[in-house]
Amino acid sequence: MEDTKKWQERVQQTARHTFDALALELFFRQARHNALYADYLQAIRCPWEKITTVDEIPFLPIQFFKTHRLMTGRWEPEAVYLSSGVGGAVSRHGVESESRYLQNAEKIFTQFFGALSDYHFLALLPSYLERKGSSLIVMLKYFMEKSQSPHAGFYLRNTEELIHKIESIKDRRKIMLWGVAYSLLDLAARKFDWSRCLILETGGMKGQRAEITRDELHHTLKQQFNVKNILSEYGMTELLSQAYSLGNGIFKNPPWMKIYIRDLADPFQKIAVGRGRVCVIDLANSHSCAFIETQDAGLLYEDGSFELLGRVENAEARGCNLMVQ
Repeated sequence: MEDTKKWQERVQQTARHTFDALALELFFRQARHNALYADYLQAIRCPWEKITTVDEIPFLPIQFFKTHRLMTGRWEPEAVYLSSGVGGAVSRHGVESESRYLQNAEKIFTQFFGALSDYHFLALLPSYLERKGSSLIVMLKYFMEKSQSPHAGFYLRNTEELIHKIESIKDRRKIMLWGVAYSLLDLAARKFDWSRCLILETGGMKGQRAEITRDELHHTLKQQFNVKNILSEYGMTELLSQAYSLGNGIFKNPPWMKIYIRDLADPFQKIAVGRGRVCVIDLANSHSCAFIETQDAGLLYEDGSFELLGRVENAEARGCNLMVQ
């Protein structure tokens, strides 16, 4: 089999290949060499050898990451990332190479926002810092190190220090504050003129506050921080790639990641555009499983951008959901 490093290089040149061709190639590899995915395809009686289009590829339910070790081929994980597991079991995602995860994350970030060295990264992420194995914390530590900013850092609940830090930065670099929603709301109750900052929320209330819609969250944060837009990141333990929103909760993907929508009542029924359950093909996930049904509800647009609308009915809480309007 082609090794992961060479595959990653091909994936990041997706503009020179067709997404569908790469996805089908990876599907056949994982159908043969990922034991759990192979068992799942057999259990649903999928004649995978006869699949000819990406639309026919079945998505593995994300909850299998809580009970099984997802591996394509044989290798030992260099790192294992853990989900927040609010009120239940956690997902475990072993990655073959942490450096490739970080390089992939950097490439995605720069496509959306520019060079890491253009930013001071500050992070208000208590729910992530208070547990082990967060891929988001690993990613942001890397961003901070690569930025070489003297002001970068994490904040747990010491918000006074965070406020002082933001208001003391006087150079021309952009300030990007990453925060979990409930902590940003707590901070925003003070009201600031942080119009020079980029505020990026990473998800919902983590069981700390009642869930609200993303529109409500963003409206409050824009008013209280005096900013034009609230940015968002969509990532998860089980994926290697991230999607970003530059405002209004509309997310876009890197070229090697694509969102599909399936019927809320029937996960095997495709919906071309519109509302339904979110499924993801992340070609960077060549080492585990690239085809995942997330249990998130979403709205897919014709240009491939999407919105998140909370969790599908009866889905386990992940700590990151923002309720549907």
